[in-house]
Amino acid sequence: MEFLPLFITGTLVAATLYWFLFIYGSAERQGKLAVNLSGGSISSEKIQDKYKQYWSFFRRPEKIETAEKVPDFVDTFYNLVTDIYEWGWGQSFHFARPIPGKSDKEATRLHEEMVADLVKAKPGDRILDVGCGVGGPMRSIAAHSKANVVGITINDYQVGRARLHNKKAGLDALCEVVCGNFLEMPFSEGTFDGAYAIEATCHAPKLEDVYTEIYRVLKPGSLFVSLEWVSTDKYDTANPEHVKIIEEIARGNALPGVKSYDDVAKAAKKVGFQVLKEEDLAKPPALPWWGRLKMGRLAYWRNHILVTVLAAFRIAPKGTLEVHEMLVEAADYLTRSGDAGIFSPMHLIVCRKPESSKSC
Repeated sequence: MEFLPLFITGTLVAATLYWFLFIYGSAERQGKLAVNLSGGSISSEKIQDKYKQYWSFFRRPEKIETAEKVPDFVDTFYNLVTDIYEWGWGQSFHFARPIPGKSDKEATRLHEEMVADLVKAKPGDRILDVGCGVGGPMRSIAAHSKANVVGITINDYQVGRARLHNKKAGLDALCEVVCGNFLEMPFSEGTFDGAYAIEATCHAPKLEDVYTEIYRVLKPGSLFVSLEWVSTDKYDTANPEHVKIIEEIARGNALPGVKSYDDVAKAAKKVGFQVLKEEDLAKPPALPWWGRLKMGRLAYWRNHILVTVLAAFRIAPKGTLEVHEMLVEAADYLTRSGDAGIFSPMHLIVCRKPESSKSC
């Protein structure tokens, strides 16, 4: 009789672990099994060292002196976090405005379809996705508009993941993925009928540099739509708490500083774009964009316990736990920024390349 309680307890523990390891994370929302978390293109034995190098480089994001090294460390960052993002967040590495009665997944899709409509994507067009990640937005936009979407990401591991997802979704005929630096894109002048960037160009040391490249590869008269990470007009540089929050957001997300809301249109105009619309989509009456982070706190800690167990049993590579801790902390600072109203991840700008323009 004494054996029965132990047997039941053991069975429950085993069933729980099985659910965590082999069922949780396999849904389309996540796209990754917990046991398959990796360091992307970084070999398992080098993950911890690469994490330490990354953390050291972004110690003071706003004072990075070697800006030319930023792309390499952004690549390192996405090697470290891509699997965790897919597992814990989904295939679209961005926020979306919550919509009453809609799931996070539905709100994300509608957010992406809004971008497709703003860029006026249509069948036969060739549209550029600047910083495409594993292609979540690309697939939504291609399916919605029937346009051909070409994504560029600096991370080779993401290229493979995006192509795999494109094929599974039956959208590989409309979606193409290229590995490259969006500051030096491997496309000819006037290649694309439109372009968009969803929370991606924040990785550029200077917005005008990436905007110049986007301007160059667009056809005259084409539209460019971007959703930028910015500090808002409520951000006070004299407030130590504000400064700490913004600095930690940058540090935990591979950003060489966070741009101000009033930098975006200036940069676009400087390279030759006509600014047609500018709006912070996070402002009221929009529901809090950080609500998903708050609601997900229990899930983060549940996931963190799981990653701790996987690391202890050496199922997850050494260094994975530190990376997950960094992302949990970054999520906390993002939540605090939302509560304080000092940061927005969806500062919208819609631009046009003039019909008679010449590339910069």
